[in-house]
Amino acid sequence: MNSSFISNKPIPIHERLIMALDVPSIAEAQALVDELGDAVTFYKVGMELFMCGDYFGFIEWLKARHKKVFVDLKFFDVPATVGRAIKALSLKGVDFATIHGNDAIMAAAADAKGELKVLAVTALTSLDRGDLDDLGFQCDVRELVLSRAKRALQLGCDGIVSSGLEASMIREHLDQRLLVITPGIRPVDNREEDDQKRIVSVETAFISGADYIVVGRPIRDAENRKVMAEKIQSQIAAVFNHTSHQQ
Repeated sequence: MNSSFISNKPIPIHERLIMALDVPSIAEAQALVDELGDAVTFYKVGMELFMCGDYFGFIEWLKARHKKVFVDLKFFDVPATVGRAIKALSLKGVDFATIHGNDAIMAAAADAKGELKVLAVTALTSLDRGDLDDLGFQCDVRELVLSRAKRALQLGCDGIVSSGLEASMIREHLDQRLLVITPGIRPVDNREEDDQKRIVSVETAFISGADYIVVGRPIRDAENRKVMAEKIQSQIAAVFNHTSHQQ
């Protein structure tokens, strides 16, 4: 195992797993959190939950249970508007929030973040080369991700959301200066019939330099969700325990 890119940030191992609450109602999200119990500490709440009920009440419900919260709404608007949105989230005790857009948007968000960590989206893991061509990005995917990561760092963002396929490149060029949050995680590599086109396994993500992974359907759709979450936590612990033994 090549450990040169493995995160050296003082993040508790059990917090490195972020569970994506991609369910259609607040009630189902609360039931899932209760079901997972102490197997998961960090939760991502995104657009689906935002559209179906008391989103901010649910955030307060999570915080009351000592959970960490990642608001994944990928803000894109006039820079001043994004800045005000980020400031409002920081006052609610949110831990992470995503933005994407131009330099002015990233700068406005960074200026307003307070204790909140702002994450810039590089290239969605649901996109492949053909999708990027259709959007007008003629550069290589890796070049696009690295360019956005460099600008995010320069403008004061705390981290980026990036596929595990690009994490090692980011570490090679930017070392450990940014948080790298990697979605599109599957318990093993290569999964067919999946709308996430740029996916990696748990171990590959962390060996490549991820600080956190975001996992949704492998836990949500498991026969025993808590057992699956605990299995992934064990996979994460194995990577970092192996690394500490090598040092």
